[in-house]
Amino acid sequence: MAKVLVLYYSSYGHIETLANAVAEGARKGGADVDIKRVPELVPEEVAKKSGYKVEQSAPIAKVDDLKNYDAVIFGTPTRFGMMASQMKNFLDQAGGLWASGSLIGKVGGVFTSTGTQHGGQESTILNFHTLLLHLGFVVVGLPYSFAGQSTMDEISGGSPYGASTIAGGDGSRQPSENELDGARFQGEHIAKIAKKLSA
Repeated sequence: MAKVLVLYYSSYGHIETLANAVAEGARKGGADVDIKRVPELVPEEVAKKSGYKVEQSAPIAKVDDLKNYDAVIFGTPTRFGMMASQMKNFLDQAGGLWASGSLIGKVGGVFTSTGTQHGGQESTILNFHTLLLHLGFVVVGLPYSFAGQSTMDEISGGSPYGASTIAGGDGSRQPSENELDGARFQGEHIAKIAKKLSA
């Protein structure tokens, strides 16, 4: 059984929701799954005033945790077309794991959210892939075998690079069922690949 970590950062809960769907899919793919989040950098008082979802059930991860899994699926909101600083700060501390080669050959994937339809979903995931490749991950996306990726019935997140959702300019839009299905599919797909590679 492959061990999969779903590691995320979520300000308003959209990525947290996708993370749970990714984990559900990974479990369906036969993996032993943990969900953790990276530490918040925004002072709690500021976060509360900004409407952040301060209370989240996932425990806080440590950088050293990454080496204990066959696959890590990362979730981050988009900040100006790139990953959130909270996630980047966490991964910038992985120099020791990089130097020791501890992450080489592990499976990595990414999912994201944006405020708007063209708000950087693809660029966020693609520049995240660059970091994963430097660390030695085998990068896996969301293949077109997920039929929901070709839907014309709704405006929907999701690309070959990874699952995603559109939060809306005011953050009020929650992940659609199609977007959640994409997250589940990606989780299951990565779990199955991790199981093959870990064997």
